[in-house]
Formats: sequence, structure tokens, C-alpha cells
Amino acid sequence: MAEQLQALEALKGDAGLKKEIEFETKLRGLLDQYGFSLKHIINLLDPQSSKRPQMSTEPPGTRKPRQLKIYKNPHTGEVVETKGGNHKTLKEWKIKHGSDVVEGWLSK
Repeated sequence: MAEQLQALEALKGDAGLKKEIEFETKLRGLLDQYGFSLKHIINLLDPQSSKRPQMSTEPPGTRKPRQLKIYKNPHTGEVVETKGGNHKTLKEWKIKHGSDVVEGWLSK
């Protein structure tokens, strides 16, 4: 805690930080005085900034839904509909007949 207070005191005496704070305060005052925002300043300094592609609006970690797959066992006529590979019957078929064979049963 004492180290943090010492670091804070050192920052208070930093001339560079004082100049930065003074600049920001004056800049915000000018923006308010003339009715501009930081976006206006960014567009003045970098006109291409608004033409850059925006980030995807889709939240990270979201993916498109899986497609439904339909497998038909030619030996029994049994049909399995699944969106993933974790289906109990499908796993049993793959153990019994082999994964490559069962994937061949996929209806198109």
C-alpha cells in the first residue's frame, strides 16, 4: 500500500503527466465551446477512419448452427437425425461398422 502511495505521489509530480492532463482539459473545453466531439476530431485527422470495415456485430464465441444430418442404416432401415456426432446410436454404428462406412450412409 505504501509503495502504491509513493508511486501516486511520483505521478503527481511528473511534468509530462501534468502537461497531458492540461492538454486534455483544454481540448475538451474547446470541443464543448465549439460543439464538436472527439469523433469530429478523429474524422478531421484521419478521414479514412470511417471507411474502414467495422468489427463484426456478432459476439465472440457465437457460431452458426449446425446442419441436420440424416443417416439411414441399410441393414436395419433405422434412421438417425442428428446435428452433432455425439448421438448414441450413431456411435454404436460407427463402432460396429466403422466410421467411414457409417459416413457413407449420410443422406444428401
